[in-house]
Amino acid sequence: MTMTMEYHNPVLLQASVEGLNIKHDGVYVDVTFGGGGHSKEILKHLGPNGKLFAFDQDEDALANALPDERFKLINENFRNIKRFLRFYGVKEVDGILADLGVSSHQFDVAERGFSTRFDAELDMRMNQKDSLNAFTVVNEYEEVRLKKIFTEFGELSNAGAIANTIVNARKDSPIKNTEQLKQVLSRFLPAHKSHKILAQIYQAIRIEVNQEMEVLKEFLVQALDVLKPEGRLSVISYHSLEDRLVKRFMKNGLFEGEPERDFFGNFSVPFKSIGKLIVPDNKEIKINNRARSAKLRIAEKK
Repeated sequence: MTMTMEYHNPVLLQASVEGLNIKHDGVYVDVTFGGGGHSKEILKHLGPNGKLFAFDQDEDALANALPDERFKLINENFRNIKRFLRFYGVKEVDGILADLGVSSHQFDVAERGFSTRFDAELDMRMNQKDSLNAFTVVNEYEEVRLKKIFTEFGELSNAGAIANTIVNARKDSPIKNTEQLKQVLSRFLPAHKSHKILAQIYQAIRIEVNQEMEVLKEFLVQALDVLKPEGRLSVISYHSLEDRLVKRFMKNGLFEGEPERDFFGNFSVPFKSIGKLIVPDNKEIKINNRARSAKLRIAEKK
């Protein structure tokens, strides 16, 4: 598929790049390349011997590859960051940046099925080569599994009723597109807050389709492995599920449980936090509405 429109402004651009504390001759990774906004800013801070690797599993993003000999774009999921950096002879890096949001481009291309604004086939794949899509989730998942997805990933209090309604509706004929899904779930979408609830439902399905929580966990563990001591990790998240994982991992290097104590009774943790949580100001939110839920956390490997 060819590019049909521009990618929007990257969120928290200056703060996320400044958080990397870039060295002129360092090696950096932008694991969510998209329109290339963060990568362009990183390259501005690098000297002639610096190097930037970028990851994006979406083939649409390849059209934005930057013509710079210091830059290499890898068309892969960032859950494979360690393996593909090794492929290019890189074992350690000085900094990693991740912007975990779905790109504006993916929302704006109707046929990708990410947006609540358009009628489209149930897709929601960030990687068009993946076999699992939103149609499969909606039409083939068992009711108990759908309920779990809507509870955990959509944080919907009536997840059970939504799952049951979908399962009963699809007995007659498959739910093929986003408009049919809206009609099936219309009783859960009161006019005054239909957009918010629909966004939660879409989010839940999208996270499941793209295995976003598992991908994020795998990425964070590998990021710790490939960062040099004093290397920086700069992560922008957009919903509480992501932010909780990032915050917890940066705090103690684990997703659950508590870290081990050393001989002196002190917790042994791999990162130290740099600064406080950063959120966009009103000016940025006014320019880019996507920024309203963004949270930036920065940590340095000990």
